[in-house]
Amino acid sequence: MKTINHPVRGLAAVGLAALPLAAHAQSNTADQASPTVELNPMVVTAALAPRTADQSLSSVTVIDEAALRRQDPESITDVLRGQPGVDVSTSGSFGKQSSVFIRGTNSNQNVLLIDGIRLRSATTGAASWEFLDPRMFERAEIVRGPRGSLYGADAVGGVVQLFTPEGEEGDPQPRLSIGGGSFESQRHSASLSGAQGGTRYHFAASRFDTDGQPVRRGGDDKGYDNTSGLVRLSHTFESGGEVGLLALRSRGNTEFDSFGLPADTDFLQQAAGVYGEIVISEDLRSRLTFSEAKDERRTSATDEFNTETQSVRWENTLDVGAHQLVAGAEYSDDRVSGSTDFEESSRDNMAVFAQSLLDFAPVSVQASLRYDDNEAYGEEVTGSLALGYDLDDSHTLRAIYGTAFRAPTFNDLYNPFSPNADLEAETSDSLELGIRAKHGELYWDLVVYQNNVDDLIQLDPDDNFRAKNVSSARIRGAELSAGAEVNEWTLGAALTYTDPEDRETGNRLARRATQSLRLDIDRELGEWSLGASWIAQNHRYNDGDNQQRLPGYGIVNLRAGWQLAPMWSLRATVENLTDKEYATAQGADLDLSTFESIPFDYINAGRAAFVSVHFGP
Repeated sequence: MKTINHPVRGLAAVGLAALPLAAHAQSNTADQASPTVELNPMVVTAALAPRTADQSLSSVTVIDEAALRRQDPESITDVLRGQPGVDVSTSGSFGKQSSVFIRGTNSNQNVLLIDGIRLRSATTGAASWEFLDPRMFERAEIVRGPRGSLYGADAVGGVVQLFTPEGEEGDPQPRLSIGGGSFESQRHSASLSGAQGGTRYHFAASRFDTDGQPVRRGGDDKGYDNTSGLVRLSHTFESGGEVGLLALRSRGNTEFDSFGLPADTDFLQQAAGVYGEIVISEDLRSRLTFSEAKDERRTSATDEFNTETQSVRWENTLDVGAHQLVAGAEYSDDRVSGSTDFEESSRDNMAVFAQSLLDFAPVSVQASLRYDDNEAYGEEVTGSLALGYDLDDSHTLRAIYGTAFRAPTFNDLYNPFSPNADLEAETSDSLELGIRAKHGELYWDLVVYQNNVDDLIQLDPDDNFRAKNVSSARIRGAELSAGAEVNEWTLGAALTYTDPEDRETGNRLARRATQSLRLDIDRELGEWSLGASWIAQNHRYNDGDNQQRLPGYGIVNLRAGWQLAPMWSLRATVENLTDKEYATAQGADLDLSTFESIPFDYINAGRAAFVSVHFGP
């Protein structure tokens, strides 16, 4: 295996040349034989209300069911890697620790939602992306830019929302999938969905089990297993009101290295909620949601960290002609438990928020404001103002200013070794300018931005690694994405440049690449479909001192599908076709004789092939 040192040399030239053929696979059709591209898809995450991508005045990427089925990914991080403005760092493959950086911000400066329910660890502040099975979801929305005024703490870089399937009107629709491949991997899933008389339902279960591969050179295979289940029910009344519930649960085990010794983690991820919506009048509706999220880990039967978050959210939407007003309140309560006794084990947060969506065609205005009062770190006010202007039927200009903050975690505030209850929240202000265009079956979107983050929380090695507000960052960047469908071709491209700088040192923030290119191409050939993805990124540094350099890389993934018979299909994927060895993170061993740390690369999986048989629509 050979490491690529310069995979993105000439990256900009390649990306620009590919743009006339580029597309994001954003189809909502259930007919996989003839996918279509939504050049202006409907999104809900950007503005708390259904808006087309143009109307949302946001930098947003939609990955729909058709794209998820074609790519048949092993992990949610495989879906996100290389998307516009998104970078992923992993400590190996198959359920190993993963970080998702949006626009150069840290993984704990972004928000993960599942059908509106936030999922994260309150001790680390980050979401456990690696434990989510992509087969449980039918759609992903990636909103880039601050969304603190809508979602509160940690929405500094952006928000990723995953949507579970709803049943469609008609007879029950079963789906089955059985497959396996490299590293003794096995994948099985089953689901049943449908709708009748206003009641929609979807039940699903999945199992993934693999022996894995070494996470370091010369190491042993590190396995991973994940069993997931999903229940989603809803009923719409004749009055237009609606009630529903969601329950998603993933449980399993992942193996890894800890200071050169074998270790493993038992994990549990859970999101559950119930909601009710009433139509007060033709123009006014109100929605109340109760939810609970859990993130639990037990490592090698000794260290245990559990987070439980309970939330209540009340949201009201008023339509006034072409305009819309959204206002509401939210209460959440975080609780932590486990093998570590924190000085405090719970904290609550109360918030009120309001947003106006104003349409004065060809000008549109979106303004939002939120007030948070947290028991642990005090009060925060965030806001956003977005202006849009339709130059013509094809081109839309946008300018957005927004503020956000990241909350100190329980580890930062209350760990028993070096707590700092006086920490302030990290704060940010961001400005972006963008233009989006549609030309027949082609769209493109160009945006530039700058995000200033103050009071960054870092561990002080001279004070027993106590968390302190000691730094600031300036993150500049540009993103260029495009999409088109040409005959039976569906093609896509995303070109990203990011400059994440620590203002105190002038160094690049750790584990971020500055250049990224992703190309996707798919072709329908009657009963056959073929596709490929190429993802390339330049080098990154594992540390803030920029001494531990990780070379750039480029990987190619292939995919194929064959419609065997009505309701039956065969799919095959080959990941990392050229068997490139690459790493996006490093670990360290401790030399007991000198007490010095010895870094090593967390290597990702080499070439891997998977085949699966599917039954269902």
